Amino acid sequence: MRTVRLADANAVLAPDGSEIHELVAVTAGSMVHCTLPKGAVSMAVTHATVDEVWYCLAGEGRMWRMREGAESVVDLEPGVALAIECGTHFQFRNTGDDDLRCVIVTMPPWPGVDEARRVRDHWPVTAGAHGD
Repeated sequence: MRTVRLADANAVLAPDGSEIHELVAVTAGSMVHCTLPKGAVSMAVTHATVDEVWYCLAGEGRMWRMREGAESVVDLEPGVALAIECGTHFQFRNTGDDDLRCVIVTMPPWPGVDEARRVRDHWPVTAGAHGD
């Protein structure tokens, strides 16, 4: 019966360069709070074994996804939810004036940094998405 406050969550850098605060995990999945700073663009990645669902809490951005020949770019804003199935190539960017903040649930739980595989970027990566 674990409880975590965002302010107390373990902070890590995601393989795509975004800022992650690890919240809680159970056998079937894990939940994190993700931040992409103003002006930042993540690195494009694909996941080897996990599915994710995202929910945008704050900020504005865009998410590019490509899977099995289908490709789309969607706007991220508070209230938008989306799915990233295993094997989907994806990249996101902050297009607003504030940090882009999302809650991400990963199923099964995030296994570690080797899960994300680097793929060709849709947008050029900018400083800030990976600590530069």
